[in-house]
Formats: sequence, C-alpha cells, structure tokens
Amino acid sequence: MRAFVTGANGFIGSNICRRLTERGAEVRALVRAGSDKRLLKDVAVDVVEGDILDPRSLNRGVEGCDAVFHTAASVKFFAPDKKAMWRTNVEGTQNVLQAARVEQVKRFVHTSTVALLKTRSTEQSENGQQENYVVKGKEITGTYERSKLEAEKLVLAAVADGFPALICSPSGPVGPGDFKPSPVGKVIVQFLRGKIPAYTDTGLNVVDVRDVAEGHVLAAEKGRVGERYVLCGENLALADFFRVLSEVSGVPVPGIKLPYGVALTFGFFGEIFGRVTGREPLACLASVRTSKQPHYFVSNKAEKELGYVTRPVHSSLAEEVAWFRDNDFA
Repeated sequence: MRAFVTGANGFIGSNICRRLTERGAEVRALVRAGSDKRLLKDVAVDVVEGDILDPRSLNRGVEGCDAVFHTAASVKFFAPDKKAMWRTNVEGTQNVLQAARVEQVKRFVHTSTVALLKTRSTEQSENGQQENYVVKGKEITGTYERSKLEAEKLVLAAVADGFPALICSPSGPVGPGDFKPSPVGKVIVQFLRGKIPAYTDTGLNVVDVRDVAEGHVLAAEKGRVGERYVLCGENLALADFFRVLSEVSGVPVPGIKLPYGVALTFGFFGEIFGRVTGREPLACLASVRTSKQPHYFVSNKAEKELGYVTRPVHSSLAEEVAWFRDNDFA
C-alpha cells in the first residue's frame, strides 16, 4: 500500500503513520512547513510539506497513492476564530476529497469524532446502532461539532457518487506523544498542575491512541464503503477518570462536585475570559454543554467487522502522565 496521511505529525496521524510503516506500507506524511515533527522523527515516512487548504500540495502528496487517511483537523472546544476552524475542517476536507478523487484512490478513511453521536449511555450503545444516531439542530454544541458534521456530509456525498470512502469516529485518545495536547490531554495537564478543583456528574470514553491508529488501518483494509466505525475504549465516569489519574500520578482527586448549572456559569465566564485575553479557558460554553450528558460508547461494530481490539487505558494514562512530565507539560 502507498498511503497519504494528512495531519501526519499530530497525535492520531503520527500513530497511523507508524502503524502503516510497521505493516510495510509506503507513507507520504503531509505536514505544514515549520511545524513540530517530533512524533515522526523515528518513523520511515516521506514528509511532504503542504497544507490541506493548498490544493496543489495535496495533488503532489496524493499522486500515485492507493489510500488516503484524512486526520488533519482543528480540534478544540473554544474557537475564537470560527471561520478559521470552518476552513480547516470543512474546506480542508473538501480539498483532500477532491485530490483523492482525481487520483482515484482505492480507499479514503476520514477521521471524525464520537462527539457527533447522540448515544450517551452504555446500555443504549450496546442495544442500538449508535453509529446512526448523529446530532442535529440544537444538539450541536459548538463550531467544532458543526464543522465536523459538515465534513462528514461531504464524505458521504462523495460515497453516494461512487467514491470508496468510510468514516472512523474515535473517542478521546490518550497515551504518550500528545504534544498539542488533545482535549482530553488538556484536562490531564490541568489535573497534573492541580488546576482542576471540581468535577461534574458526567462521563467519557477514552482509548489508547495506538489502538485508534490500528483501527484506522484495519478500516482501510476491511471496512465497508460508506460505513462509520466507532473506535473507542473504556467508559469512565469523570470522577473515576480522575481517580485513575490520581493513582498513576499521585495528584489528589478534585474534592468538589459541581451541579450542571454552576458549571455552565463557569463556562460562560470562561468564554468571556478567552475572548478578552485570547487564551484558551479551562472551561467554555461548548465544553460544559458537551459534558451535560455522559459520552459512553462501545466498539462492537469495529470489533466484529474489523477485528478491532483495545488495551486497558490505566496503563495508557500512566504512559501519558509520564510523557507529559518528561516533556515539561506538568
């Protein structure tokens, strides 16, 4: 396989590159000029400098490739520049799709997110087809979700036109190398710094980023065109998530449980703080609204159709904590 990976120096993208090369694939890794390439330093890839907003660089990168893994995206709850996020997540996806369609690649794997799925309980996930419950209207909590939903529509429109694409929806990836960091990674860093004094009655699903990467590769090999595959790991109440972090880090767990209304107030003032200072707040309206209900998922479909498996996240979180500390994040 000759593969083209966008966002190749990112948390998920770099691990996909590593997994592909381990399986003997030739990989072209798209990275922006001057960007941090530390996660690719020991991965045998052909680095292509470019941007998903630059169609010419995409044409050069995709030429001669069999598969495209589109992981590049702006991933953040607080988006002071909504137009920039929209350009990256929507226009960028359209550009990558166009380049891949011109080259007539055999498989296009689009990285989306479980944030677009409405299923909120483990029972609902296990008993229903969670992949079909996509947010709409007032269920969309911010620019990130709106832009990723629009990107999915572009992918599915291409599928309807005969293009061999599919969607992977990972939950919150964890593990070493989260240098940006990801939304879950930001929470971990703030926890390690002792800046999370409280928690809310919610839950999340976390998964080792290396398992997410393997799931993407399996999807390219075995996945059905037009389908969505949820790539997730363990469901944890937020209180339990902090307890695990405390076990692996020695940092005390937050002692205050906030009602949703109080958390929403903090999110409102965090939004103001972010817009006035230009700095990302600890909480904003989108992040609080997203956490109103637990985000619990299962990977039954990926396990059955792709052979997807995951490791316990306790060790993954321990590795991430160690990596953050070794790299002076906390």
